[in-house]
Amino acid sequence: MKMPTCLEGRRRFLGAAAGAMLLGPAAAPAADDRLHVLGPKTGYSPQIGTLVSMLTWMQRAIAPPVQGLTQSQLDQLFDAKANTIGALLLHLAATETYYGLHTFQGMKWGEWPEEVKKMWDPAMELDDAGRKAIKGHDLEFYMKTLADVREKSLAEFKKRDDAWLLAVDEKWFWGPTNNYCKWLHVCEHISHHVGQISFLRTRLK
Repeated sequence: MKMPTCLEGRRRFLGAAAGAMLLGPAAAPAADDRLHVLGPKTGYSPQIGTLVSMLTWMQRAIAPPVQGLTQSQLDQLFDAKANTIGALLLHLAATETYYGLHTFQGMKWGEWPEEVKKMWDPAMELDDAGRKAIKGHDLEFYMKTLADVREKSLAEFKKRDDAWLLAVDEKWFWGPTNNYCKWLHVCEHISHHVGQISFLRTRLK
């Protein structure tokens, strides 16, 4: 006698469930802290570790195109609407700072304390204020600023779990967006502006 479809399906389900209980839950992927292995990292939840591995890998792209640049080269402005290499480096730090304030501390975008705006807005906006204010710094200043900002981000990531990373902001600018996407945008931002920096270096005297 042929088993009714619903009963047959139920038996398969119960059999699979029993097998799963015997075998236990699937183990989370092991952390692998090698630089070129994207995935879970020690000290972070699995998905956050994967994001951290991407941010870390991309951050390495910043140093090569700026290596050896002098202060005057970092300050060189090619035209009235351009941005200097120094300003673009500080822009990367500003972007990560603001996404950190927003996602880690829950601040509404743009509603930063006045002292924060004063410090970071010129670099974030890259307008005339940025062209006027961001100058006179050597390469060590920019690289240390980037390193300090990243250190704060990593410390905050360690305090959070994958549920936080996947939480969706229904009212974000471009539509429903989770924290994973927001931080992937930070990673994408590095790639975008490193391309600009590499191009500007070819035009330096």
